[in-house]
Formats: sequence, C-alpha cells, structure tokens
Amino acid sequence: MKLTLEAQKEIAHDWFKFLQNQIYKEFEILEKEATKGNAKPKVFIKKNWKKNNDNDGGGTFYILKKGKIFDKVGVNQSTVTGVFPKKFKSNIPGTSKGGRYWASGISVVAHMKNPKIPALHFNTRFIVTSKSWFGGGMDATPSYEDKKEKLLIHKKLKNLCKKNNKNYKHYKRWCDEYFFIKHRNEPRGIGGIFFDYLYKDWETNFKFIRELGLCFLDISSNIIKKKISFKWTNKEKKDQLIKRGKYVEFNLLYDRGTKFGLNTGGNIDAIMMSLPPTAEWN
Repeated sequence: MKLTLEAQKEIAHDWFKFLQNQIYKEFEILEKEATKGNAKPKVFIKKNWKKNNDNDGGGTFYILKKGKIFDKVGVNQSTVTGVFPKKFKSNIPGTSKGGRYWASGISVVAHMKNPKIPALHFNTRFIVTSKSWFGGGMDATPSYEDKKEKLLIHKKLKNLCKKNNKNYKHYKRWCDEYFFIKHRNEPRGIGGIFFDYLYKDWETNFKFIRELGLCFLDISSNIIKKKISFKWTNKEKKDQLIKRGKYVEFNLLYDRGTKFGLNTGGNIDAIMMSLPPTAEWN
C-alpha cells in the first residue's frame, strides 16, 4: 500500500530524530574514551527551539565544545513549516502557486581538535511544497593530506550508491561543484557526495537516506578511532585554523542550508552551529 504524504512526513521526521540520537550518543562515547585519568569527559548540551509561531515547529540541537576529540561538534534536527519569502521561493520547486512548505532534516558539523582528523559534514532532509523530495550529502574537509583516507571515504560512498542504484559519479561531481569556494578558486575539501530533488519512489529514496546516515556514522567513527592518538604540531594546528577560515567563508557566502534557515525563521544558533569555534586568516 502506498504511503500517504502525511505518513511519509511523520516517518521521515522520526528517522531524523532517531539518527540524531544515534550520532550524538556515539560521539559522546568516543569523547569519553579519549578522556584520560580523572578528567571529566565533555558531554553534549541539548537546546530546544521553536519558531515565533509555535504551530510552525522548531528543532533540537546538541552542541559539544572543547573536547579531547572535538573542538566543536553540533548535531541539529528540525521540523518546520511556514511560507517562503517571495524573493526566496523562486529558488524552490513547487512554489509557483504559493510559498507554503514543510521541511524536516538533520545536519552535523564536526570540527576536530586534532588537525590530522578532517572536519566532517553531513545532512539529509525531506522537503514538501506542492512537490516533495529528499536531498543531502556528506563531505570531508581536511587540512592535512591523507590520500588513503580520501580513497576510503569515496570507496564507502561509492559502494553505498551502487547498493542503492544511485549515480555516484554524478553525486560526487555535484559535491565537488557545490563545495567550491568561488572567490578563492579552490575546493572546500576533498568532497564526498551531494544530491537534491530525489522525487518519486519515496520508499527507495528513503532507504538510501537512512543508509547514508549510517554510512556517515561509520566513516566518522572509523576515522576518529584511527587518528585520535596521532601527534600534531603547532604549525599543523595553524594550518587547520586557516583552513577553517575558508570553511567560514563558504558557509556564510554560499551555503544553501544557511540561506534556507535564515529565510525560514530558523534558530540563529542552530543555523550557525556549522561555524568553527576558532579560525584564522593570513
């Protein structure tokens, strides 16, 4: 039996909430394992928020700062509804006869203490206007080159796409083109996959969305466990901070998620959770 749109919305929302809990709990365990001696491990702080009109929804985000692994990591989930501003809705499918929308999703941004561990970003979402679709992706932004790690990340994403009959080459190219810092003429990081407008066949696409979330958690945990004990120098930390500066530039100038949040009455702290705690510019 085909699911109604309301059932699809409820199931998608429940998955994003479940995945949020899985990710922040796993990251908390990793942080605890990395904390030595009698030191108290850092834990996530939970923050709930609502739009100005309570009926338009809101979200929850978890933030952990100044840890042994994470300088800062945020895990954000929101489910909101409302009307797009006229100037913004022209960019959104299915809004020609009105600007109403419903959107639910999860986003994760992790900035690491150890500069040999890449910054990691992941998000998936389900958006409904007069049309409905999934979008999302994941990517990595290292400041320290590791060719084996890059190959591993892309191998896992390629296998995921193959398993779900998705076009890895297209999603990889989309990611490379999207996460490109135009004013610097350079990529933000080593890429990953990025996709949007997955219409039709809701159940097949939802399976892919779920498995991408679990793939992100697997990739993140493996990279962190492998590299948490790696030594690093002050120069390598400075290189990381300069790389973060470019990350900030991209997110404030180009990132669609940032623009979406600002144009839909989202919580400013949740929207800006992607920014690192410290950064430098030459």
